[in-house]
Amino acid sequence: MRECSRLSRRAVLGLTAAALPLSTATEASAATVVGGERLARGGVQVSGATGLPKKLDARAWLVADGESGEVLASFNAHRRLAPASTLKMLFADTVLKKFDRTERYTVKDADISDVPSGSSLVGIKPGITYTVEQLWQGVFLRSGNDAVHVLSHMNGGIAKTVAEMQAKAADLQALDTHVVSPDGFDHKGQISSAYDLTLFARHGLKDADFRGYCGTRTADFPAGGKKTFQIQNTDRLLTGAWGLKTYDGLIGVKNGYTSNAGNTFTGAASRGGRTLLVTVMHPVAGSNAVYEQTAALLDWGFGRGRTAQAVGTLVEPLSEGGASASPAPGERTTARAAAGAPGSAPRGPSAGRLVEGAAGTALLLGAAGAWALKRRRRVTATEPQAEAAAEPAEAGGRHRR
Repeated sequence: MRECSRLSRRAVLGLTAAALPLSTATEASAATVVGGERLARGGVQVSGATGLPKKLDARAWLVADGESGEVLASFNAHRRLAPASTLKMLFADTVLKKFDRTERYTVKDADISDVPSGSSLVGIKPGITYTVEQLWQGVFLRSGNDAVHVLSHMNGGIAKTVAEMQAKAADLQALDTHVVSPDGFDHKGQISSAYDLTLFARHGLKDADFRGYCGTRTADFPAGGKKTFQIQNTDRLLTGAWGLKTYDGLIGVKNGYTSNAGNTFTGAASRGGRTLLVTVMHPVAGSNAVYEQTAALLDWGFGRGRTAQAVGTLVEPLSEGGASASPAPGERTTARAAAGAPGSAPRGPSAGRLVEGAAGTALLLGAAGAWALKRRRRVTATEPQAEAAAEPAEAGGRHRR
């Protein structure tokens, strides 16, 4: 059953905003402050704790308690930025439970003919039969866009999968997210936020398969016949690659890189019975910086952050009884402020204006396939436009054997 069929009236209202042209969707979703008013503010948000890491140069980051959902500290939590392959967490949230992990599938040429040039690949070949488990290992370990496209075609196609991902984002109340492709590859208008990526990770980690895949370090992958080759996880805090130490207690979750998005990472770790989630987006420095800053924020959360008072919360999915986000009291929001313009106070349309488009929801859903393929979306003036760019081999490039 498609996820959108189980959405409540409130979730469908959220999907209405998501299905509008991006400029409209951005303005509409900015009318609500998902997770609490403080998360809409620019700059660092923290209460009751000190000692945050000094070397944080990311454009956005967030630290949250994985169990309670309390946001312990954040910086530009709702700033809309290109997510790169971290968007694959939403892909997994949407598609993972649709196929049994033991199911076998023989790949056809058409299944990978639409993979963007320059994508990170696990090395899938037409004519080879893979289990669903192996395809998900390709997604999580090597960030393989070829594996994503095979699973998307198994799911009914790219357009259908994109529409379902957008519906899933609406149900999770990830209103900063606009999906253009299921793999996270750079496309104009494909955006998310540190808050939304953390929602995707928290939701996914409740599933044993999701948790198992994102924490797998190595796996044997089919090469044809009885031959296999080993693939390694590109999460450097998990494997200790590129001169980094493994992070004690790390669970996963997902890293991503493109030339437009830079480095983005959502990580989860457990220590002493406590699980923390950290998302870091677009640090100025490259290479290991996204992992180093994630580790520093995790250290803070397990240490001085224990006394932190919540500055917001990770909301529950609407389909699981979560309360719908409400407009910030007395505030009108603009897309610019919601996109994270430093020092900007949120402004924009009232909640009443969101209701005006609800009557057209059924029509929009019926045309979801066509809408999902439209890539000529306008993005907010404060954010760079995403151009198609290659992910380097270190972030999951083609495996040569």
